[in-house]
Amino acid sequence: MLRTLDLIMISAMIAAAAFTYQVKHEAEDKLEQVRKLQAAIRLQEATIDLLEADWSLLNQPSRLQSLSTAYEAELKLKPMAPSQMAGKDELPGAASEFAPVVADDATGQPDADIKTGSVAQ
Repeated sequence: MLRTLDLIMISAMIAAAAFTYQVKHEAEDKLEQVRKLQAAIRLQEATIDLLEADWSLLNQPSRLQSLSTAYEAELKLKPMAPSQMAGKDELPGAASEFAPVVADDATGQPDADIKTGSVAQ
């Protein structure tokens, strides 16, 4: 009897060790995936920072002014006049000022010809 119990316990310990090894191996794989994703995120963030710096450098007003004067004849550019700016009264109104379009057509009565899945009362 003691030998049978010993064999059962040994096989249970081997199974537990195999399961523990499998779980540890999967956890290490997941940790490696997380590290790769974190490295990719850091690379993307560094790229975004570089592009933002490049964008701000390209959009400096002094640079744009020198480009506009250099290519003024070729692009037929003219200085902007104050009359080209829209005033407050020329802008469209807020969305609440517009009347709903559907309200004029709606009669409030159901259409008897349309069949729906609802239950008639």
